[in-house]
Parts: sequence; C-alpha cells; structure tokens
Amino acid sequence: MSWPGNVKIDLAESFARLPRAPIVEAVIDVRGRAEAPWEESEIKAQLKVELPDYPEVISHREFRHEVKIPPGQEPQQMLQDLGWKGFRLQSTDKLHIAQFNRDGFVFSRLHPYESWEQLIGEGMRLWRIHQAIARPSEVQRLGLRFINRILLPPKDMDFEAYLVAPPKPPSSLDLPFLGFFHNETLAVPGYPYAINIVRTIQHPQPPEPDRLGLILDHDVFTMEPFTVQQEILDRRLAEMRWLKNKVFSGSITEKALVILR
Repeated sequence: MSWPGNVKIDLAESFARLPRAPIVEAVIDVRGRAEAPWEESEIKAQLKVELPDYPEVISHREFRHEVKIPPGQEPQQMLQDLGWKGFRLQSTDKLHIAQFNRDGFVFSRLHPYESWEQLIGEGMRLWRIHQAIARPSEVQRLGLRFINRILLPPKDMDFEAYLVAPPKPPSSLDLPFLGFFHNETLAVPGYPYAINIVRTIQHPQPPEPDRLGLILDHDVFTMEPFTVQQEILDRRLAEMRWLKNKVFSGSITEKALVILR
C-alpha cells in the first residue's frame, strides 16, 4: 500500500520551551520479550542493588478475566492467573515510575516535567538495567507518549478558541458542547511510525473547580520490530520526539500558547 504525504523529519529543527509546559505524564514504552530466565526473587534482588533510589518495589501478577454463558445457564465468570509479570518501582521523590516486566519496560515521568534531556537520560539508564536483566534481542514496539493538560482561564468554556481543529456540531444543529472525545491514528509515510492522537475535555474539578482542562494525548509508536541496539533506539526516540512536538504545536492556537508561556 502506498501512502500520500511528504513528511520529512528534521532533527535540527528546534521547538520553543514552554515555561508552563502542560505535560502531566511522559512515557517511554519498550516492548520486547525477556529471553533470560525471569525469576521473581533473583530479579528483585538485582533491582534492589541497582536502584536504591527507587525504594518502592511492588510485585504484580497478570490475570485474564473471562465470562462464559453456557446455553440455558447463568453466566460463569472465570479468573485465570497468568503468573508473575514483573515489578513496578517508584522513585523516592515520587516523580518517576518504572515497570520491569517479562514482556517489556515502561518508564514514566510525572508532573512537573523537567526536560527531554532529563526524561531520556533517566529512562535510558533504567532501560539498560532492564536490558541487562531480561536480555531481549528484539524490540516489538517502541512508544513515546505525552499526556498534556491545558487549564483554561477560570470559567472560560470556549475550548474551540484553543484548538486548531476543534470539534464541530452537526451543521443543522448549532448546539454547545458539553464534552467530546476524538481519537485519530495517523500514518507517517516513509517512516516506520504511526501516531495516535486523543483530544478530550476534563471537566472542572478540585482544587480548581472553575477551570476546564483540554487533554491532548499523543502516542508515537513504531510499526515494525527492530534489533536491540542502543544507536537505533536513540535515533528512533529522537525522531519520535520530533513527531510529537510537531503534532502538539500543530494542534493548539496562539491563544493556547499564551497560557503556556
């Protein structure tokens, strides 16, 4: 299949730093099956030694919930234990969460977001620990996800003024929105990436009960597997960062940027 479009990723392009960056969570997701023995007690001991700055270590298992409805009988619910999956760790300052799982590694930076350099530096430090323990030979999926929340001025419900492509009611009904949820997935012609974009509203809530939140959730991910090589991983993360920056900057208006400066 051929795709229209002429996207050219330019890693030399710079983007303005926003003093009030709206990022509530940034996530690096590296999926690759562990090829080394995945033993709970041994891995926990290794993580305790390698990551004393992540003192909260929670073990978690994987379950599958099924509902069967035999003819003429009541529904039967079944919970299947799929076994131990891995560990969830949280840093001392509660700003970083890392998941070391049998099928991959996930690193999250919570609000307040500091910088790309800090995110990628800490994320790759932990990834190398996971790589040494799990020894995957292939990355099935690499994801870079940024969840943004832009708080509008008090009692300002005109979210259409802040989005480049706001939702529209049916042409025959000029009605105000109480809410919306838009989800698009875009291809990136010429590159092994796709982008999932979610836009929605977060209704006012404490401690700011008069402020509407615009949620822009951008997930850039790979479409094909690749061998585990740090230079490939670094290059793809850099390109994916460029894509998420272009999506974000192309999704909001100048009025929204004023709030973030």
